Amino acid sequence: MATDPGGTPHASHPQDPPDAYVGLAADEAERRATERGWTSVRSLPPGAIITMEYRAGRLNFTVDGGRVTRCWSG
Repeated sequence: MATDPGGTPHASHPQDPPDAYVGLAADEAERRATERGWTSVRSLPPGAIITMEYRAGRLNFTVDGGRVTRCWSG
């Protein structure tokens, strides 16, 4: 198990490139992310205000018109 900069243990995330999800339908992207080992998937509308805490194993999607337009881990 890895640790964050503060020394708190956390699980690592899959080595799946987030850019691979851009352009996919939101439901397909979420299904693939779960299959590939992401423990949490967060779909967000464009311009959403979100917390910035880092969570290993979480994949974030910005979804516009039912498609992923941006994707990042944490």
